[in-house]
Amino acid sequence: MVVRRRKKVRTQRGTRTYGRGCAKRGRGSGERAGTGLSGGHKQKWSYILRHMPDHFGKHGFKRPSSVREEIEAINVGELDERLDELSQSGIAKREGEKFVVDVRKLGFRKVLGGGRVTHPLEVIAEKFSESARRKLDEAGGKAVSG
Repeated sequence: MVVRRRKKVRTQRGTRTYGRGCAKRGRGSGERAGTGLSGGHKQKWSYILRHMPDHFGKHGFKRPSSVREEIEAINVGELDERLDELSQSGIAKREGEKFVVDVRKLGFRKVLGGGRVTHPLEVIAEKFSESARRKLDEAGGKAVSG
């Protein structure tokens, strides 16, 4: 630990700067050009550019909630898993070998392609993802927009 000796103040009484030369050096953090980020747009600008390039300015964009539209969606794999439950409640009906499911009755508007389809399903919805259409076709069913 370094012990610093202080000058005797007695010898500096009556002087304006107490032996510090420029008056600003002795005040607060005047010698360090201010505390924190003061001087960030001036004398500390090169530091800001080097170490904190994203500090100033606006970043990104947030869509207003009045413009945002959230679409309720369900995966085809979940429809396939819940087929027994849906057929008992009357939402899914069996027509020949296919099951006809109207997801609008469940409160969904879009069908996504997550999961596996093991039964031939004919699904009625407003929108379908490409992978959902492909999986339904491969399983022997079809996607009906309505």
